Amino acid sequence: MKTLNVGLIGAGFMAKAHSLAIAGMPMYFWPAPALTNRKMVADLNEESAKNAALRLGYEQYTANWKELVENPDIDIVDIVTPNDSHAEIAIAAAKAGKHIISEKPLARNAAEAKLMLDAVREAGVKHMVAFNYRRTPAVALAKKYIEEGAIGKVLNFRGTYLQDWSADPNSPLSWRFKKDVAGSGALGDIGTHVVDFARYLVGEISEVMATTQTWVKERPIQSGGVDKLGTVKSGADVPKGEVDVDDELSTLLRFENGAVGSIEATRNAWGRNNFLTFEIHGEKGSLYFNYERRDELQVYFADDPADRKGFRTVYTGPAHPYGDALWPIPALGIGYGDTKIIEIHDFVKSIVEDTEVSPNFEDGYQIALISDAILQSAEQEKWVKVNEVLVQTP
Repeated sequence: MKTLNVGLIGAGFMAKAHSLAIAGMPMYFWPAPALTNRKMVADLNEESAKNAALRLGYEQYTANWKELVENPDIDIVDIVTPNDSHAEIAIAAAKAGKHIISEKPLARNAAEAKLMLDAVREAGVKHMVAFNYRRTPAVALAKKYIEEGAIGKVLNFRGTYLQDWSADPNSPLSWRFKKDVAGSGALGDIGTHVVDFARYLVGEISEVMATTQTWVKERPIQSGGVDKLGTVKSGADVPKGEVDVDDELSTLLRFENGAVGSIEATRNAWGRNNFLTFEIHGEKGSLYFNYERRDELQVYFADDPADRKGFRTVYTGPAHPYGDALWPIPALGIGYGDTKIIEIHDFVKSIVEDTEVSPNFEDGYQIALISDAILQSAEQEKWVKVNEVLVQTP
């Protein structure tokens, strides 16, 4: 069986999720399309890279990501760094002939994403952007129902992603609050996951009408490079820095197929932890999903007999997408790590079988176009057509 060596760039909390998936994929999917070996990890300095190798199980480490990219033993480059470095790393990896998986959003804006897409196309390597939530079995089941016509023509999509980890103004000024690093705030960080749901389940978005808001204008400056989500740093003598990205967004949607919808995303919703949801209405039924109850899909079929109409709960298990590789009974408990394992499996399978995988850099570029359109709409206070967004060279 073929073995693919993975080089991971970045050692923050996402590195843990990706490393778990790389190690666990053959345990879930057997026989695996290939074995995956944690070959090398790169981080900001020698000490943190060495610690990451010990903690995450990599054979080698380096403080220079270019050394990893140029290593002839590396087959896959896995990018889990802040958004401002995605383009440089991915373009270099593509030129080195490496297959690439990158955390979302693909880039800070559509211009950077286009450069990344051009690079992987020219190199002929496989590429993926890590919108792993779509690989939750209940979400894939919703896709199956829609494609089978179980709810008829889709009329409306309503999506939300609500969190509260930055609702406290004393939450530190991580890179996620800086436009030059993140590109955008709640939009890129969490809103793009809902955009991915919308495109995956309903179709291409053609036009948006949006509003954005920054609720907390400045935050305590964070010391060190570790992303300290949800922590609090208070005190009168704590220096503060400016927040120049969105805390919240709301947007109306028009789809190319005639459906309409809306997306809301915020990191300032007290009481909401990871409230990622969608509700889809069709001519013959409805679907509802809440990631905080990720083993469940709520379904309503209009052609049910009158005496048994109503939403029912389908608990995902062996009979559903990815079910054979997961747990032997329904509702035993799908986790975040499981979706990452599925993601790695599908990427490795595409490499071995030389097939396309989705979402890839083309999807990431399209989502970046939609994100740019949302920001442009909020600024201009009008509907913006996605295909008319100006993509400028960085």
